[in-house]
Amino acid sequence: MYDRLKGFKDFYPDEMAARREVVDTTEEVARRYGFREIATPALEDVGMYVDKSGEGIVDELYNFTDKGGREVALTPELTPTVARMVVAKQQALSKPIKWFSTRPFWRYEQVQQGRFREFYQTNVDIFGSAEPEADAEILAFAADTLSELGLPASEFEFRVSHRDILGELLRSFDEDVDVQEAIRAVDKSEKVDRAEYLGLLADAGLSIEDAEAFDDLLAAGNEDLDALLAEVDRPTLTDAVENLQAVLSAAEDFGVREHCRVSLRTARGLDYYTGVVFECFDTEDRVSRAIFGGGRYDDLIESFGGQPTPAVGVAPGVMNSTLPLLLQEAGVFPEEAVSTDYYVLTVGDTREVAARIARELRAAGNVVETDVSDRSFGAQMGYADSINAETVVIVGEQDLANDEVTVKEMESGDQTTAPVGEFPGDREQPRYEDFA
Repeated sequence: MYDRLKGFKDFYPDEMAARREVVDTTEEVARRYGFREIATPALEDVGMYVDKSGEGIVDELYNFTDKGGREVALTPELTPTVARMVVAKQQALSKPIKWFSTRPFWRYEQVQQGRFREFYQTNVDIFGSAEPEADAEILAFAADTLSELGLPASEFEFRVSHRDILGELLRSFDEDVDVQEAIRAVDKSEKVDRAEYLGLLADAGLSIEDAEAFDDLLAAGNEDLDALLAEVDRPTLTDAVENLQAVLSAAEDFGVREHCRVSLRTARGLDYYTGVVFECFDTEDRVSRAIFGGGRYDDLIESFGGQPTPAVGVAPGVMNSTLPLLLQEAGVFPEEAVSTDYYVLTVGDTREVAARIARELRAAGNVVETDVSDRSFGAQMGYADSINAETVVIVGEQDLANDEVTVKEMESGDQTTAPVGEFPGDREQPRYEDFA
């Protein structure tokens, strides 16, 4: 007897049915926006992650040396992979490039509620547009997905920030500050106490006094972005503020401004983010962590050897992460139960007719099961009930002797007979009421 590995999860049919509905809904919304599905490998060169995040990232990877002597890793995220794919066919791809995919990822990290070592995400990205409309479309996709999944508009928000605003404010205190380290400190600001947060900023090169002043500016900017420009005169800061304001304006036209709140402490810790970034939160405080996040990574394609290509994306977790947890807490998670349209029950030597009925019902797009275990009538009825069969079609020797089958509605228990030659006939979903 083997135990499941820590940080990994099995999904039995009833659990998977609910999660499949979440995945299907998310992907359907992506398709409506014109995103095209791609598939990517589970293994990549370790160097791809080390080059982007430093040697320390290896401690968070499932990595090994393969039989060809290559250092490889199970993919911990998709963004570097899609960047590699864009570079490989950059000249042949029409812009903007709009891709999505749903797949598992692996990170060796501390296991906690809503965070596993194997997790599933739907990644949605736009390459080739630096316009605010691209950022707004990603936000609109995310909002529409949450709405389609059943969350009321008042129960989620996007905390929106801009990495260049953070960078320019930091440099206004000290041009030599380690901006990336300081931004990582900002990313942790809601997870640690204030003293530790200020200490992390100090480790990045700010004095404690400047760290406090910097954080005060972030708070002021949350209320009024223009207030930052009155305090700090830097052209790049002006450009960043105007870009964030333009994205918020586009979000208004895309119908999602109501979900967006400026939150300059939202930083996104990964170094490749460049411009607008955001994280989704539960406004009811049922889930304390970010539900998912996204943002711009305009320099990543070029860093992989491609032509300069702006990019923006988002990656909601769809199976065993904080999004399903929020849906459960909000009472809108799909029912964890399998569903079956028809169970074709056989009694005696009726396999030929029963198989024909099952084939025709399946051809019409129905979910159909029939007996493959030579069970008794009672055992088959019990099984039909266990798989939530909506209708049972009883094909018995006595029924066929009368040129009919019995159609039983499971919820009510009502049943009637139907001419065997007319079932299912030209009906896509024949039911009890069609023959009663």
